Amino acid sequence: MDTPLDSASTPAYDAVRPAPRALATEAVHAGRDDLARQGLHAPPIDLSTTYPSYDSRAEAARIDAFATDGAELDGTPVYGRLGNPTVARFETALARLEGTESAVAFASGMAALSAVLLVRSAMGLRHVVAVRPLYGCSDHLLTAGLLGTEVTWTDPAGITDALRPDTGLVMVETPANPTLAEVDLRAVAHACGSVPLLADNTFATPVLQRPAEQGARLVLHSATKYLGGHGDVMAGVVACDEELAGRLRQVRFATGGVLHPLAGYLLLRGLSTLPVRVRAASATAAELAARLADDPRVARVHYPSIGGAMVAFEVHGDPHDVIGGVGLITPAVSLGSVDTLIQHPASISHRIVDADDRRGAGVGDRLLRMSVGLEDVEDLWADLDRALGVRPGQPQVRGLHQAMS
Repeated sequence: MDTPLDSASTPAYDAVRPAPRALATEAVHAGRDDLARQGLHAPPIDLSTTYPSYDSRAEAARIDAFATDGAELDGTPVYGRLGNPTVARFETALARLEGTESAVAFASGMAALSAVLLVRSAMGLRHVVAVRPLYGCSDHLLTAGLLGTEVTWTDPAGITDALRPDTGLVMVETPANPTLAEVDLRAVAHACGSVPLLADNTFATPVLQRPAEQGARLVLHSATKYLGGHGDVMAGVVACDEELAGRLRQVRFATGGVLHPLAGYLLLRGLSTLPVRVRAASATAAELAARLADDPRVARVHYPSIGGAMVAFEVHGDPHDVIGGVGLITPAVSLGSVDTLIQHPASISHRIVDADDRRGAGVGDRLLRMSVGLEDVEDLWADLDRALGVRPGQPQVRGLHQAMS
């Protein structure tokens, strides 16, 4: 049975905040609590970009309030870049699942991370302490200093020593992309002191861990992945306290990294099946990880202690042959969909990271990353078995023309 969640939320639609409910229940009902009272069952999609404003004086006061602290606008929306009711439903639901006061959605995970960095930089806190590995584009954004930030890379034990007066953020990803390395979030949060900890929770989702409960002040998701869950929506979201959420909304308004309402609708729908999908895919992934670990064609398997639907493994042979040999499994980047995907990080998702830094973080040239979907485990294993090629000591089957020569 699910453990009841706390009652933290952004109750944009709830006149009365609901009592604590289990995660599976929240996944279905959070952000939708008002629907039955309106005579609705499915959440509506509000595609408006602008809204009528007959009281200009009142609107001026609301805009002033937003400019001051980024608070959500009460009442009728004003303009799509300031907020959207459909997107707000998703934000409310995700905040409740992660156990935070608020959540702010963006057009992509990278837009969400960029907004966080801009918020801290605007406060004169441009220095970031980060632990590798991270998603390749996150690594590149920090290393290249594209937003004026400076990064110090360290291991978890070195975080405290790496902090400076201008450190505005500590960033970790656990389980990490693509090695699935894990960090102790409570220990890291303690090492951060007063500096906010940002934890990328894309791989685990709130089904497997809730970083805010372990001391993270910001929880980042590429919502493109498990939160959407069907490979048909691109989005990012940051779950955090309301103070930081207000600043993030101001950056979103100024930079235009808004989430489209249709994407917000798809994400809200995706959350309703998130616990079921993650648990089913995780069970299959654990079985595949065990079989790969016993396979002589595989040098090493990476699978998180908390479980999950991601498996990484290193092969003795050529990883590109495995990529080219799958049939049922799709060779593609991204993850978290209902179908199984496999990719070679050193060639694609982490290619943008310096080769020495990449290998130093455990992203070797023979590493493959697999996002396990909802197919039958035996069908997936049969496909992997074929793609991995001939087992050591197993005679090769000659082609027909060879057999007849």
